[in-house]
Amino acid sequence: MTTYLKDTPNADGYFGDYGGAMLPPPLVPHFKEIREAYDKISKSAEFIRDLRYIRKHFQGRPTPVSHLKNLSDLAGGAQIYAKREDLNHTGAHKLNHCMAEALLAKHMGKTKLMAETGAGQHGVALATAAAYFGMECEIHMGEIDIAKEAPNVTRMKLLGATVVPVGFGGRSLKEAVDSAFQAYVPQADHALFAIGSVVGPHPFPMMVRNFQHIVGIEAREQFLDMTGELPDIVAACVGGGSNAMGLFAGFIEDDVALYGVEPMGTSSKLGEHAATISFGEDGDIHGFRTMVLKDENGDPAPVHTVASGLDYPGVGPEHAHLYRTGKANYTSANDKEALKAFFDLSRHEGIIPALESAHAVAFATREAPKNPGKSILINLSGRGDKDIDYVTETFGFGEDL
Repeated sequence: MTTYLKDTPNADGYFGDYGGAMLPPPLVPHFKEIREAYDKISKSAEFIRDLRYIRKHFQGRPTPVSHLKNLSDLAGGAQIYAKREDLNHTGAHKLNHCMAEALLAKHMGKTKLMAETGAGQHGVALATAAAYFGMECEIHMGEIDIAKEAPNVTRMKLLGATVVPVGFGGRSLKEAVDSAFQAYVPQADHALFAIGSVVGPHPFPMMVRNFQHIVGIEAREQFLDMTGELPDIVAACVGGGSNAMGLFAGFIEDDVALYGVEPMGTSSKLGEHAATISFGEDGDIHGFRTMVLKDENGDPAPVHTVASGLDYPGVGPEHAHLYRTGKANYTSANDKEALKAFFDLSRHEGIIPALESAHAVAFATREAPKNPGKSILINLSGRGDKDIDYVTETFGFGEDL
């Protein structure tokens, strides 16, 4: 008997029409090495034992599912639940794949970890993994995001990472990826480029999904234990889409409606949002085929969202595949809706969410009145400690929302 997760992607890293590995020749052998090492090590008892130990005794897994009763009462209609990845060590889901990628790198004999970061959570998680395994760490981050996410920059530096400011182009996540790839090429013999989402050339979209699958495995079991049934709707924010694929993977064989929530920013005008599936088209970016927001020249377009971790003009190839095949639905929430959700969850549940996660909260509160008698499970992918200075200095305490 075969399953979606075992069959997808294919041997060349394609999820239907999307994915693959379009690499400059110098990187081909290094990505081949990563793929072969993952295929071998991920099935070994030693690797699985070590990763399980780390998840339980270092990360603090499993993270709980919480019934958001007050928010449900406020919204009316469906009951809202949250998978609490904000309670994972370092405050987000990112550590799930970062510890695994670092463990993989250690098995491969690498001595350094490299990555891009947007909101800084992937950077913090990778710096944490590097410290745990005694490895060097280099994080590339756009100057705009460095200013917005100052607490995470401080955390990375405290953890021993070198933070490389990226000042060209839009000075955001896309440029951070560009910069990190450029810096990785001459260091590939001793470094692993630990991509921070379900994006990039094969095997990373598959590998990161599989490492994040623990979120969906736990959530499915916990929700059944709490309620005796599966949720009707499962939702998560989508930029690159790692937290969403982690949650979706736990329910993809079930009769459950899956929803990815993209950032609509300030309007549907190109350059004022980052809703790739809603407004993008097929194209190539950073070595893989997916859906991309393009400008008039066919290049990746500038994007905007209040949430730095979602400001990417592409999307994970598996999300593009799930959209095209109808296995998942994709919608959006704008900056104003996300900010209102940020304040609502803080004040009515005592949980301050990351701005990225607040997009999923906004979706749940918007959809709950339309679905009386049903249940909505969202992935609360991270906590908002990193965002509180930016939010309060820029938007006050939500008085105008």
